[in-house]
Amino acid sequence: MIAIQEEASPEIERLADRATGSRWGSFEADRICQKEGIGEVMMCGQVKHAKIFSSIVPDWRLVKLLGSLPSKNTDGLIAGCVRSWRTKAFNWRDSTMLLKPLLAVAGIMTRRKPSKEETVDVEYGRRVANALAGFDVGQSVAICERACVAVEAMEGTDAMLRRAAGLVNGRRIALVKVARRREHLLFDVPVVGLGTVGVMREAGATVLAVEAGLR
Repeated sequence: MIAIQEEASPEIERLADRATGSRWGSFEADRICQKEGIGEVMMCGQVKHAKIFSSIVPDWRLVKLLGSLPSKNTDGLIAGCVRSWRTKAFNWRDSTMLLKPLLAVAGIMTRRKPSKEETVDVEYGRRVANALAGFDVGQSVAICERACVAVEAMEGTDAMLRRAAGLVNGRRIALVKVARRREHLLFDVPVVGLGTVGVMREAGATVLAVEAGLR
């Protein structure tokens, strides 16, 4: 396990057979994989790419990469890092390979079915979210009565939900989360964790819609 020091939980040191650290602003993971003779790589967990605007000092390879990117949004940044690694030496694995039982299935996954009004909001939200996905802005939108009241950007889903709650005066919200228009799940797979479910309750969100095959 190669842990990004500013992001990874210390718990992985107990869970992994071997663990080593890598700074966010460096390409140490590349060098570690080469040194250890690693042939297969899987990206796991979350990296807050807004850190590119923080005080983290990048090494020369990351400086060069950032200067070459047409955009510094998620797909551009992480995909650029993947390309910069010596990809011929690594077999990149689907990041959901070990998580298949946790992926969303098609259809309703809860005991309660969405109401007619919630279904209309979800259908509208999917159209909005899929349109935005082409611009690599964010993965989620908050919908209230067929109006998009908030769009996720670098702040993340939870912060977006809280922002939406402050705009709707107690009305119900639908959270819609989609994948970007791409053919792989190597990184940045949309995730809804228990923490987000708690924020949904706090924000008055009554329905969650995600694309089938997402976590």
